[in-house]
Amino acid sequence: MNVRLKFLGAARSVTGSKYLLEIDNKKVLIDCGLFQGRKELRLRNWDSLPIDPKTIDLVVITHSHIDHIGYLPRLVKDGFHGRIVCTHASEDLMRIMLKDAAKLQEEEALFAFKKGYSKHDKPEPLFTEKDAEQVFEFVDSVGFKKEIKLLSNLSLVYHNAGHILGSAIAELILSGNGTKKKIVFSGDLGRYDDPIMNPPKAIAEADVLLIESTYGDRVNPIDHVENDLAKIINEANERNGVIIVPAFAVGRTQLMIYYFHMLMEKKAIPTLPIYIDSPMAISVTDLYERHSDEHKIQVTRTDGKMISIFDDPHVHFCNSRESSKALNDIKKPCIIISSSGMATGGRVLHHLFHRLGRENDTVLFAGYQAEGSRGRRMMDGEPTVKIFGEEVPVKCQVRVINGLSAHADQTELLRWLENFKKSPKITFVTHGELESATTLSRKIKEKGWNTIIPEYLESIELFDGI
Repeated sequence: MNVRLKFLGAARSVTGSKYLLEIDNKKVLIDCGLFQGRKELRLRNWDSLPIDPKTIDLVVITHSHIDHIGYLPRLVKDGFHGRIVCTHASEDLMRIMLKDAAKLQEEEALFAFKKGYSKHDKPEPLFTEKDAEQVFEFVDSVGFKKEIKLLSNLSLVYHNAGHILGSAIAELILSGNGTKKKIVFSGDLGRYDDPIMNPPKAIAEADVLLIESTYGDRVNPIDHVENDLAKIINEANERNGVIIVPAFAVGRTQLMIYYFHMLMEKKAIPTLPIYIDSPMAISVTDLYERHSDEHKIQVTRTDGKMISIFDDPHVHFCNSRESSKALNDIKKPCIIISSSGMATGGRVLHHLFHRLGRENDTVLFAGYQAEGSRGRRMMDGEPTVKIFGEEVPVKCQVRVINGLSAHADQTELLRWLENFKKSPKITFVTHGELESATTLSRKIKEKGWNTIIPEYLESIELFDGI
């Protein structure tokens, strides 16, 4: 049995996760994400996949962030008709995420056409809502800790990764010639002391390991988050300003609600209205109550309804365009949480368009901002950013809070690796910008491990003759 691994994404970059595992004549794709951030990366989404989708036998998904699932509609549209395996919560999230991503694609193409800022005469979306719907004909969701047969010589066990709802470490087990080999894909690992999510599961052995390195070059402590967040909110309140929080709909929005709720309960910040202006975040928040076994938030049943902190009377969900637009007229202090987290699309762009020029208002970035994204440019202090084809001056307060990421930092990544009884034959350091991957790789090599930072489209033989 010959086994090769080809890196179709998340190699020396954070996004576009796609790993092609070739087992003789069978092809398994682990994750199927969109590239985000720099334009040169985003353009890869429009390139033909380096392999014919019709020849792929199945797809294994680690979790339902767009940089891990966002290419699925295109894959199916281009001919893939195999099995798509994920956890139960990942399937629920996927239905929300892909439909929302498709809607954004269609809306942005239409908006670009109307405003005339696209270089194409008639800009087209990468995929449509119809394309997204077709994905679910092939989805097969499974539970954690159960060995699932994928092929005659390949099985899968999912372990909790603690990153977002449904996020998993994928343990692939190859069988041949009386031997077994394990290939472990870390997916995106969560944090050990996250206030909402459970810590990532310890894995004891792997012949081949792929470890993410988003925060491989830095420590991102959680212990100062409360004080830092309270200071930013109180300063904004004193300026009588509105706080805009670009936040990912999955994980980050719910974490921000948790912290604001807790700080108001402690009277560390004034009681302010919190507006959740993201249809996707609203739908996702409901899933936290449905999958209550995957996190630490207390969910109770009252009169047949599930109740949690997300039902706080100070939290308002904007379910319509009208309620979203009405936020532009607010002059008193409030908190508006809207996606997307890197300000690359979604309703938050409309809020930024109206608020960036207001000196009293604050934009609070609460997570990783990929190189080339609007969020990164604002964080880096650029005086203007382009929104809807216009250069918008940045006169508001721009604040950043660290420690809120759902990704394990360098210390936590190394802590997770300590669980292995012996070093894998090869450890691939992926899903990180080159500096992060290089720093983590060096740290792992200090343990005596063999590490490789793969290049985009690099193909490497893992086993021959097993």
